[in-house]
Amino acid sequence: MEKSKIVPKGVLLPFILITSLFALWGFANAVTDPMVQAFKKVLELSNSQAAWVQMAFYGGYFCMALPAAHFVRKYSYKTGVLIGLALYAAGALMFYPAAITEKFWFFCLSLYILTFGLAFLETTANPYILAMGDRETATQRLNLAQVFNPVGSILGLLVAQQFVLKKLESDNIINFSSLTEAKKVLIRTSDLMVIRDPYVILGLVILFVFVLILISKMPQAKSDGELPSVKQIGKALFQRPSYVLGVISQVLYVGAQIMCWTYIYQYAEAIGISSDTAANYQFLAFIFFLVGRAIGTYMLRFISPGKLLMWFAILAGMATLGTIFIQGEIGLYSLVCVSLFMSVMFPTIYGISLDNLTEEESKLGAAGLIMAIVGGALMPKLQGMIIDIGGNDVADTQIIGVSEVNFSFILPLCCFAFIVWFGFRTYKHFETARKWEI
Repeated sequence: MEKSKIVPKGVLLPFILITSLFALWGFANAVTDPMVQAFKKVLELSNSQAAWVQMAFYGGYFCMALPAAHFVRKYSYKTGVLIGLALYAAGALMFYPAAITEKFWFFCLSLYILTFGLAFLETTANPYILAMGDRETATQRLNLAQVFNPVGSILGLLVAQQFVLKKLESDNIINFSSLTEAKKVLIRTSDLMVIRDPYVILGLVILFVFVLILISKMPQAKSDGELPSVKQIGKALFQRPSYVLGVISQVLYVGAQIMCWTYIYQYAEAIGISSDTAANYQFLAFIFFLVGRAIGTYMLRFISPGKLLMWFAILAGMATLGTIFIQGEIGLYSLVCVSLFMSVMFPTIYGISLDNLTEEESKLGAAGLIMAIVGGALMPKLQGMIIDIGGNDVADTQIIGVSEVNFSFILPLCCFAFIVWFGFRTYKHFETARKWEI
């Protein structure tokens, strides 16, 4: 029997258009991660205070995912995409007045609005990609589309490194807090303008994409007839263990990913590596992430999603152990390697969670999985609190024989342990079902 095509010819153009959105939110994620370290330096914040950047960024997903899903149920996917792009552009352009006021809360508000747009885009794009063909190839198709996410991430990191981190005056001063207030004000004003510019340019680019999507034909009509209530669908979803456990796994995965990408800069700082140099290690992590996702997408032709998820999570856990207990640059390379094994987790968990759901269940179920991105808001904050145990420096005390920044990666290790179990459970369920079919 001939295998189904991953992307049928009839939906190739819509697939390409929607897939391009994956790179857009990958860019936003990557350009924001280094900002935690940048704001910490420029505004003289503690690690846990600077983590409000991620709280604002990923908190926006949590707040807007359900309204976005409700909107997409009533109207077309195209309308949802346009609203997402409009909010994305608005949040990015708000960096201009934020830089003028020099208020940290204004920057956080800008990121919060920006991720309202990302929540719309992700709630729209992911289930749409799953629906573009046979259920048999749905998870593989989503993994293929998600390959473009790290492409955007790599571009975002290059922008952050070349146009932000390398130009920050505060990062080149060993003891910024010891400067006179007048000198600090001049440097702070200059550095906040450097942080502002990439977001303002990004906002203008997003407006161009908005116009491009507006004039493009996308075959997606709004839902016809009476829609089942949110309460009915929610009840049906919560009666599916694979969905509930999938949402929990997604919370933990996103938390682990953002911790490993955000605190790579603090890990590097602990061994005397500057932020702009540390960006090279994050760049390598994104390359590994891209390679891992390509390999994982290919492997799904021969291995079940649950089994693939289980083994990649085991390997991610092993790399995390190296990050915790191996000192120096080798430990940093272990942290880089975690990205290789995290690569398949988001789309694979997503596909497993929405498997065998109706179209309406998938739309609302997608909102739950996008709300799960709140893990990226909560867990970096907890990790920042661990790093701050001995003070604002990243390596001023030791826990179980390693610096607090090393020990803080115990959090992603716990996340991967749960994902291993979820993958194993899914795999065993798949094997049992296949035996019954035979």
